[in-house]
Amino acid sequence: MRPIRAATAFNVTAATPSRVSRSRAAATAAARLSSGGNRLRICKLIDIYVSNTDFKVLRVWSDLMTAASLARPTNTPADLTITPRDRRFGRDEATPRWWHGGNPYASALYNALSATFPEGEAFFVESVRQHRDGVDTRLAGEIKAFTTQEVIHSREHLAFNRRAADAGYDLSSLEAQVHKRLELTKTRPPIASLAATMALEHFTAILAHELLADPRHLAGADPATAELWRWHAAEEIEHKGVAYDTWLHATKAWPRSKRWKVKAKVMLFVTRNFVVDRTAGALDLLRQDGITGPKALAGVLWYAWVRPGMFRKIAGAWAKFFLPGFHPWNEDDRALIGAYETSGNFAAAGPARKVRSAA
Repeated sequence: MRPIRAATAFNVTAATPSRVSRSRAAATAAARLSSGGNRLRICKLIDIYVSNTDFKVLRVWSDLMTAASLARPTNTPADLTITPRDRRFGRDEATPRWWHGGNPYASALYNALSATFPEGEAFFVESVRQHRDGVDTRLAGEIKAFTTQEVIHSREHLAFNRRAADAGYDLSSLEAQVHKRLELTKTRPPIASLAATMALEHFTAILAHELLADPRHLAGADPATAELWRWHAAEEIEHKGVAYDTWLHATKAWPRSKRWKVKAKVMLFVTRNFVVDRTAGALDLLRQDGITGPKALAGVLWYAWVRPGMFRKIAGAWAKFFLPGFHPWNEDDRALIGAYETSGNFAAAGPARKVRSAA
C-alpha cells in the first residue's frame, strides 16, 4: 500500500461551489487522509481525477479505504499481560465417571467439550501463527503467549480425556468428528482457518466469562476437574483478543463490508456446528451410560439452555459479535481473572511452574 502522503501525487478537484487550486485540493485531501478515523467519507468530499494513466480510480479508492482501516486502533488494553500458568490437574487421582456432582448430563456436556480441545487448540495456534508476519511487536508477543497457553491447554485436556477413558468412556467418535471439521477447513485458503479460529475464540471467551461469573456452573463438581475448567476459562479471557487482532491485521486491505460479511457467515456456520456437535457428543456419551432417547436429549437441552443454562446466558454476548465496532475487549472482564487468582484453590496450588515461551 502507498504511504498516505502519496495522495499528493494525484490531481484532485474539490467538490465545492467554487473550484480551488489543484495543489490546495491535494493538500486538503492528504490532510483528511492523515486524520483517519471512522468519520472519513471520501466519496462525499472529493472527486478524484488521476492524470497518470497507470492508475485507476478504483485503485485509489482501495488505497484510501485501506489507509482509513489501518488508522483504527485495537481495543486490546494497553496494560494487558498474557501469562501462561503451567498447572497440572488430577494427575494422581481417578476422575469419577459422573464427576459433575453426579449429574450425567452436565458431565457429558463438559466431556464432549473437552474432547475438542487437544486437536482444536493446535488448530487455533497454527491458524494464528500463519498470519503473524508483519504484525507489530506487541501483537507478536501476545501471539507467543497465546501459543504457550494453548499448548498447555491441549496437554491438560488430553490428560483429562484419558481419565475419562479410564472411567469407561470411548471418546473416539467425538474426536473423529472434530478432526473431520478441522480437516475440511484446512482445504480452504489459510484465511478461512483464521476466520474460524477468530469466531471460535470468541465463543470460548464468552463461555469462559459465564463460567467464572456464575459459580453455579461448577457447583458440586469434582474439585480437581472444576479447577481445570476455571484455570482454562481465566486464560481464555486473557487471550481473547489475540486471534481477532490477528484477523484485523490479516484483512487490513479488505473493505469493512467484506470483512463483516465473512466474519458473520463464519460465526453462523461455527455456531451451528458447535451446538450440533457438542449436543451430539453429549448424547453419544450418555448412550454409553445407558441413557438414550427423549430422556437423554431433554436432559442435555435442559442443562445447556435452561438451568443453569450456559448456552442461553451467552446469547447476548454472542450477538454483539455482529455489531459495528465489535472487539472482544469492548468488555474488559479481567476482574474475573483476578477473582480466580485470589480464590482458595488457585492460591493453594502454589506458584505456577516456569514455562518456556513459544517461538
